[in-house]
Amino acid sequence: MASKDFIIESLKKEIGLLDIEAKVQKVGTVVEVADGIARMTGLSECLSMEMLEFSDGTFGVALNIEKETVGAMILGDCTHIKEGDEVKTTGRVLSIPVSEGTIGRVIDPLGRPLDGRGPIAEDRQMPIEKIAPGVITRKSVSVPLQTGLKAIDSMIPIGRGQRELIIGDRQTGKTAVAIDTIINQKDTGVICIYVAIGQKESKVAKMVAKLEESGAMANTIVVVAGASDPAPLSFLAPYSGTAIGEYFMDQGRDALVVHDDLSKHAWAYREVSLLLRRPPGREAYPGDVFYLHSRLLERSARLNEDNGGGSLTALPVIETQAGDVSAYIPTNVISITDGQIYLEPDLFYRGIRPALNIGISVSRVGSAAQVKAMKKVAGRLRLDMAQFRELEAFAQFASDLDESTRKQISRGKRAVEVLKQDQYETMTVAQQVAILFAVTRGYLDDVKTNKVREWENDFHRYLDGSRRDVLTIIEETGDLNEETEAKLIEAIAEFKKTVTAEA
Repeated sequence: MASKDFIIESLKKEIGLLDIEAKVQKVGTVVEVADGIARMTGLSECLSMEMLEFSDGTFGVALNIEKETVGAMILGDCTHIKEGDEVKTTGRVLSIPVSEGTIGRVIDPLGRPLDGRGPIAEDRQMPIEKIAPGVITRKSVSVPLQTGLKAIDSMIPIGRGQRELIIGDRQTGKTAVAIDTIINQKDTGVICIYVAIGQKESKVAKMVAKLEESGAMANTIVVVAGASDPAPLSFLAPYSGTAIGEYFMDQGRDALVVHDDLSKHAWAYREVSLLLRRPPGREAYPGDVFYLHSRLLERSARLNEDNGGGSLTALPVIETQAGDVSAYIPTNVISITDGQIYLEPDLFYRGIRPALNIGISVSRVGSAAQVKAMKKVAGRLRLDMAQFRELEAFAQFASDLDESTRKQISRGKRAVEVLKQDQYETMTVAQQVAILFAVTRGYLDDVKTNKVREWENDFHRYLDGSRRDVLTIIEETGDLNEETEAKLIEAIAEFKKTVTAEA
């Protein structure tokens, strides 16, 4: 009997020394697969947005949790998945690996590198879906995010933490505005995330090459869901870009995310929803398409000091059909954002680029996101442009105009010329203030309209070379007081003398 007890105790001791951890996996079976969508049974404890692993190593995301089955979208090639395959739950909600090493890289919506420069070290996993910061944790928008474009920085200013929609027909310069804004953040410490949704890979490659050339890629991350990628990746791409931005915002830093474009994002979501047999609504979009974009854009904010003081600015892009801003998706996104930059085809084809329609475009943050110097010159400019547009329309039907009306139209035409700007030629705040001051105060009234841009280029070269002190004061103080104004007037007078002498 003693030997029996001895054996039992020995066995207990040996079992106690074994380091075995029980691993429970919930396994289901694929019952249907087609067009990037799979339906499974046996996953009774599956979570919404949980990552699922198929037997070939491909991942999916659970979207539809039904009574008998689970509907999931497949994140990758679905040709190797077939009916009867095993599928396992992973226990983690869909997330993306993020680290400092992500900066300067081109990745897919799952954080995998696409630029052939090796793996990216992982710091932490950021959830793709996250509740937006509450009102108590936020701070009002007051720090400018300069685009480097005179027309936008003066009349439709963007602040850090704002959501400003870029809207217009195809081929009107929407991406150009976004890329110029990214290039202008080069030395500001703002981390930029460009999300390409359903864009041609060749177009994205050219854009990345341009960012490399300008030196802006050193603080930019490009997230690509190409035109040839499955719809689920296009659906996830903007959420991945926002999650990366939140990683930097949580560190108290400033980030900018460009969603190019959310029209294609809505199309991808409609495709996934219809395949999952969700009931279609207006224009075949599912009923929660508004929530699709609101829960994405609401995550952009400026946090107060108690929460780190970081910010995430969003520039969503929407493509309209024949200028119809009252269509379903455009009106949805307009109502979510803090203003819109509307680019008009007629202006674009007339050579006015950026093709900004001043009447429809608006920033609901307004002058709160401008430095004092810009406020002083921009108020006058917006008034001049509004009067010019009205008088220009009136002047088409009037043969006889009085002197003051002719003068206003003449100044308006020069202002339009000044606001033209070529792509990739961004300007500092001081340069913008100097030329806008000159045009609004009438110092260009004696310059021929077709010579205004040439005069402007020569003026900038003159200030950079001979009167750098004026630009430095504006840059350092951000103000245009009486003393600085006098120096700027003096610089303009000196420059005009040199121009006259050369002529």
